Amino acid sequence: MEWIRQRLDKIREPFNKGNKYEKFAPAINALDTFLFTPNHTTKKGAHIRDAVDLKRTMITVVLALVPALIFGMWNGGYQHFIQTGEEFTFWDAFLHGAYKIVPMFAVSYAVGLGIEFAFAIFRGHEVNEGYLVTGLLIPMIMPIDIPLWMVAISVVFAVVIGKEAFGGTGMNILNPALTARAFAFFAYPTYMSGNAVWVSEASNVDGISGETILGSLAQGNEVAYDTMNMFSGVIPGSIAETSTICILAGALLLILTKVGSWRIILSGFIGAALMAFIFNSLPAFGVEGNYLTNFPWYNHLLIGGLAFGIVFMATDPVSAAQTLKGKWIYGFLVGFFSIMIRVFNPAYPEGVMLGILLMNVFAPTIDHYVIQSSVKKRKKRIKTATTQVETAV
Repeated sequence: MEWIRQRLDKIREPFNKGNKYEKFAPAINALDTFLFTPNHTTKKGAHIRDAVDLKRTMITVVLALVPALIFGMWNGGYQHFIQTGEEFTFWDAFLHGAYKIVPMFAVSYAVGLGIEFAFAIFRGHEVNEGYLVTGLLIPMIMPIDIPLWMVAISVVFAVVIGKEAFGGTGMNILNPALTARAFAFFAYPTYMSGNAVWVSEASNVDGISGETILGSLAQGNEVAYDTMNMFSGVIPGSIAETSTICILAGALLLILTKVGSWRIILSGFIGAALMAFIFNSLPAFGVEGNYLTNFPWYNHLLIGGLAFGIVFMATDPVSAAQTLKGKWIYGFLVGFFSIMIRVFNPAYPEGVMLGILLMNVFAPTIDHYVIQSSVKKRKKRIKTATTQVETAV
């Protein structure tokens, strides 16, 4: 590591203050902080010194995403081979999925980081590690057969409009990864829905249907998968959103490291379960032939991107609610509205995307009223205590 340190210091010399390439220092500093701990410290003011920084937080989220990512690569190949009827091994499936998915990550990081570096140099600030997670999330929530140029355009929209337009990392009001998916969904709907986009090269083989469970329910068709298939994730869907068990493994890591809010995760699932249970229970909604309303409430929690969205995107510390009580309200409404959109509007059966983006917008309002409520209660307690003292005197 000392050799790397020395070489990097030598490379940095032209980028130091006062030298020829000083303007481009953020680019080389990003590589430095990626490999080593930043060597700058605060010079004034009172600060809490802690080992946790943005880089470590982002790396923790990346590690939490690994189980769903690895399973997604295998499942991408598995769905291809099981639909085409070819014989295959575990590694055949994994390598086929990796062959389709790895280029998406390469495009996501190349385009996204390129834009991040350009804005950092233009504005004269350091490159933040926020895109380390966003660049991974964007491909993970896309169909496996989406063209790479669509991934690139979606990344550009998410980073420029969804993030940098608001000031960069820590200033955005919408989750950048979901912003990319929403753009792709509305700009290229035929590549983001239907029964030919969820299984790689499915459209090239006659008689194959790789439609998701939500797509089948929205069309009024029976579901061919049982609850265990849904929980394990051996079903068609976005790359890393199908396996609930892998997602919960990542959620456990986020909760134990206190990177992800357990309040948002728990309340999100409670809100989704309640809304689904209401649809199952009320005769006005649970009508014959409406498969989305009659679909068991507990299975609603296992399909689509609900679990993945609640665990990895609703908990985004920038776009989520910040107060403790606000996190309960925010998470509950994310789950509640996700199922409501899924059932009421079959054209958008993946309601978690719109549910989270909607609550991203209202998160500051939730925090505002939570704080105002606390202020009013405190004033009331002070007034009551003052009255009691005056009465006693």
